[in-house]
Amino acid sequence: MTASDPLDQLATWAASGHGVALATVAATWGSSPRPVGSHMAISDSGDFAGSVSGGCIEGAVVDAGLKVIASGKPQMLEFGVTNEAAWEVGLACGGRIKVFVQPKPGVLDDLNRMRAGKRMGAVVTDTVNGAQLLVDGKNLSGDLCISDDEVLDVRARIAGDRSGIAAYGYLVRVYAPPARMVIVGAVHIAQALAPMAQLAGFDVTVIDPREGFAKSGALAGITALNAWPDEGMAEIKPDARTAIVTLTHDPKLDDPALTAALKSDAFYIGALGSKKTHASRLERLAAAGFTADDTARIRGPVGLDINALTPAEIAVSILAQVIETLRK
Repeated sequence: MTASDPLDQLATWAASGHGVALATVAATWGSSPRPVGSHMAISDSGDFAGSVSGGCIEGAVVDAGLKVIASGKPQMLEFGVTNEAAWEVGLACGGRIKVFVQPKPGVLDDLNRMRAGKRMGAVVTDTVNGAQLLVDGKNLSGDLCISDDEVLDVRARIAGDRSGIAAYGYLVRVYAPPARMVIVGAVHIAQALAPMAQLAGFDVTVIDPREGFAKSGALAGITALNAWPDEGMAEIKPDARTAIVTLTHDPKLDDPALTAALKSDAFYIGALGSKKTHASRLERLAAAGFTADDTARIRGPVGLDINALTPAEIAVSILAQVIETLRK
């Protein structure tokens, strides 16, 4: 077993001459250890990377993968996870999982290039014969033909980051780059929030023009920009998969960041400060030309109301609110 990214590992094994198969969680009912779209790469030597469950069905999926490598024909597997097995992988109850196992995808190289370019897209797969279509922006490539209405459905799934088996029977696996979090102010809360967000899968950047703050040892391993917030935002170019959190309490830093955030498609904007501080902030932004609808996008005071007191607790409340907004 290897901890490498399953698709990267699949390409590496294939390039070195190994037969390979790719397993994908296609559907789940009830409790499931891994979400729809989860991948596991399998080599002809029995090695695997990634996971399709918490460990209760991996062996059976590897066996199926070896058969798929030998036959060249895809398989759709279905497992019932018993209550006993569910407890073994940390669940309270059982469920059912469908796992699609296929030989090396014909679109793998193009897919990995799309992922490396941090572009959103999807792979549409006919689970009967394994034919596939890669939807990368306006580009369509592969050996599967789908209708215009089905293309529209796939694009809607991409926009909503929704993988699964579509009504027309094909498996649509959406690929999205990691959501980003931009934190303005390398303060004590940021020193807790940044690593938490990174652990949760966010691509985190901290912006602070104060060199001593940005180079804090507590932010080791986190991208830090020693820049004024408006300059940093211009470099980062926030998009619809970006959360922006301002933590400095200093209008000279927070206001330029919020101005840039409100002009972007960021899915989340949050600002630290009391209700009184936030009211003053809204007045300044209104004077700068922003409407009430514009500033309503700002979560202030930032974070879920969990009576947080310490920097780490406040960081938890912020991260939870960001995740809640992203998933809704």
